[in-house]
Amino acid sequence: MSQSVRAYKGITPTIDPSVYVDEASVLVGDIHLAKDASIWPLVAARGDVNIIRIGERSNVQDGTVLHVTRKSPSNPEGFPLIIGDDVTIGHKAMLHGCKIGNRVLIGMGAVIIDGVTVEDDVIVAAGSVVPPNKTLKSGYLYVGNPCKQARPLTEAELAFLPQSADNYVRLKNEYIEELTND
Repeated sequence: MSQSVRAYKGITPTIDPSVYVDEASVLVGDIHLAKDASIWPLVAARGDVNIIRIGERSNVQDGTVLHVTRKSPSNPEGFPLIIGDDVTIGHKAMLHGCKIGNRVLIGMGAVIIDGVTVEDDVIVAAGSVVPPNKTLKSGYLYVGNPCKQARPLTEAELAFLPQSADNYVRLKNEYIEELTND
């Protein structure tokens, strides 16, 4: 096990063989990375007091922080972090105890807090802050602090969401190929 992937209380992250995890990232505890996901430099993900699940073809870009909220008597499930398929999470985003649907783009520096649900096919603009327990409805762009629904996504934006994820699948494959050639 590398220094970037660490057990916590005997639970080690589970990582599909097709996944790229940069050696300058840190993954701790109950984290599952599905097929073709990628974790880029300086990502910190702690599945220590609840679970983190990252779906197929999703990418978590440089400097992002992923964390969860523990279970408690007042919140028996706590707030796990669940990220769907084909999700692009921009540089330095912070996701804490939220649920992200499929084909979502989280802009650079966005902050998404406990109990938030982001439905499928959503863009959260760079720098946006999504307050606790908010639901972002499918098919819209959300902007601001606190974030607000700005407008429906265009056909081009909807088409870009899986394309963005695919771009990162190709990039992580290039990185893996280069590592195996060294």
